[in-house]
Amino acid sequence: MADTVREIERKYEADSTTRLPDLAGIDRVATVVEQGVEDLDALYYDTPDQRLTAAGITLRRRTGGRDAGWHLKLPAGPGEREEIRAPLSDVPPPELTSLVRARVLDRDLVPAVRLRTRRTVRELRDAAGAPLAEVAVDEVWAWPAGEAEKPGAAGVAGRTEARWREIEVELTGGGERDPGLLDEVERALAAVGVRPAAAPSKLARALEETGLRPARPEDRTAAVASGKGAAATRRKNFGEKESGKKGSARKGSGKKGSGRKGTAGDLVLEYVREQLRVIVELDPAVRRDVPDSVHRMRVATRRLRSAFRSYTKVLDRGVTAPVGGELKWLAAELGVERDREVLTDRLVTAVADVPRTLRLGPVDARLRIWSERHRAESRDRVLAALDGDRYLALLKTLHALLEDPPLRPGAGRPAPEIAARAVLKDYRRLARRVRTALDAPAGQDRDVALHRARKAAKRTRYAAEVARPALGRPAKKFAKRVKRVQQLLGDHQDSVVARGALRELATQAQQAGEGGFTFGLLYGREEARAADRERELPRVWKKASRRKYRAALRP
Repeated sequence: MADTVREIERKYEADSTTRLPDLAGIDRVATVVEQGVEDLDALYYDTPDQRLTAAGITLRRRTGGRDAGWHLKLPAGPGEREEIRAPLSDVPPPELTSLVRARVLDRDLVPAVRLRTRRTVRELRDAAGAPLAEVAVDEVWAWPAGEAEKPGAAGVAGRTEARWREIEVELTGGGERDPGLLDEVERALAAVGVRPAAAPSKLARALEETGLRPARPEDRTAAVASGKGAAATRRKNFGEKESGKKGSARKGSGKKGSGRKGTAGDLVLEYVREQLRVIVELDPAVRRDVPDSVHRMRVATRRLRSAFRSYTKVLDRGVTAPVGGELKWLAAELGVERDREVLTDRLVTAVADVPRTLRLGPVDARLRIWSERHRAESRDRVLAALDGDRYLALLKTLHALLEDPPLRPGAGRPAPEIAARAVLKDYRRLARRVRTALDAPAGQDRDVALHRARKAAKRTRYAAEVARPALGRPAKKFAKRVKRVQQLLGDHQDSVVARGALRELATQAQQAGEGGFTFGLLYGREEARAADRERELPRVWKKASRRKYRAALRP
C-alpha cells in the first residue's frame, strides 16, 4: 500500500566552509535539536531518454534513514511535491509505475544514477517542543548506475563521479506547516552567504555533473509531457512568435500572419499541446482519486476533440477524425465516474432540502447505498480504461500527431481569420439547434433537442477558447455568453438524468417495502426545475446571440 506526503522544501548551495547560522529565535523556532547522521543510498530510475526527468518527476529506491523504500515525487506547485511511498522491493512497484504510465508510455524504466548521501539533520521546534522543520546538511556522491560500486571508483569516458554539499530545509509541522517559516530560514541563511541551489533537485544535478544529459527542454514531446510554462508560452507565442520556414503551411507557422497574431497552425497546435499536457498531468491524480481530477481530465479530452472538429481548415479531418473517436471513447469512460459524482451531489443536496417531516423511510441510507454501488462500478471502469492498451495507443497517437501535424493549407493563414470562421461556423450550428429545441413539443422530444443544443453550445464555447489568443477580448466575451447558455442547458439535462435516477431509487424503495414518497416528491421538484430552465432559455439565448458579439470576432 502506497502512502502519500506533501513535501515542501528548499535547497541551498554549500561547501566545506559553510556553517549554519543560529536558527533558534527566528519566527516560531524556540530550539534546534540535533538528530544525528543518516547514511542514505538511492538508485534513481527513468526511461533511457529521461522522460520523468523532463517532467520534473523522480522515482527512486532508497535504503537507510527513516523512510527507506520506493519514493515517487510528482510536482504539486512551486516548491512543493507529492511524495508517494511504497515498501522496499527489488523492482519498481506497480502502484508507483502505474502513476507514470502516461509519461513513459511503452518505454522501460531502468536505473539511471546512484546517489549516496551522508545527512546531518537538525530539527527546528517551537516552544511546546513540536517539530516545525528539518534542516539537513548533505554530503552527496553520485555516479551513473552500474558503472561504479562505490564513490571514488573510475567511470567510463565522458562520465564522471560527482560530489557536492548542499542544505535542505523541509517543513515537517503536519497540517500547521507554514511556508513563511521557510522564508525566515532563507533570510538567516542568506545573511551568512548561503544561496539557493541552481539545480531543482539532487537528481538534476547528478545527471548534469556525471555527464548523463537530461532530455532536452526543446524536444516537443518532452515539452508536451512536462507542460512547463505551457499556458504562458501559449499567450507569448501569439504576441511575439514567428517560427518555421517562411511560407510553409506544413509546419503550421510559415507566414508571419497578421502582424503579431501568428498563424492558424500556431494557434491550434498550441491548444492541442496544452490539452494533451493536461490529460497527461492529471492521469496520476485520476488514478489516486483526487477530487475533481476526473472532471478536469474529461473536459480536456472534450476540448481536444472539439478542436479537431472545429478547426478542419487547419488539421486534416481524415487524420483527426479517428483520433477524435478515441477521445470520445475516453471521455465516455471518464464520464461514468464524473456523471455519478454530479448526480450524487445533486441528489444529496435535494434530499437535504426536504423537511424532515417529508423524509419518509430510510431515504439517506437508500441514497448512500445506491451511490456507493455505482461508485465502485464507475471507479473500476475508469481504472480499467487507464490501464488498457487502447488508452496508451491514444496517447502515443496524440504525441505523434504533434510531432508531425496533418496540417492543411489553412494552417498557414493568419490566426484571426481562420479562428473567426471556425467560431462563427459553430455558432450557426448552435443557433439551428436552439431554434429546433424551442420549437419542439414539451416532453422527450424537447429534452433530446435541448441536450443536442447543449453539446453544440459546448463545442462553440471551446472553439472560442481556442481563438482567444488570436481574437482577444471579443472571443473571451463571446465564450462567456455561450457558456451561460451551456450551463442552463446543462442544468436541464442534469434534471433529466436525475429524474431517471429517482425513478430507480423509488422502485428499489418500493420493492424493499420502504415506500417511495420522498423520491416522488423530488421527482416533481426536478420536473419543475427543468420547466424553469426551459422558460429561461429564450431570454438567455437572446442575450448570447446578439449580433454585436459575433461582429466583434471578425478581424
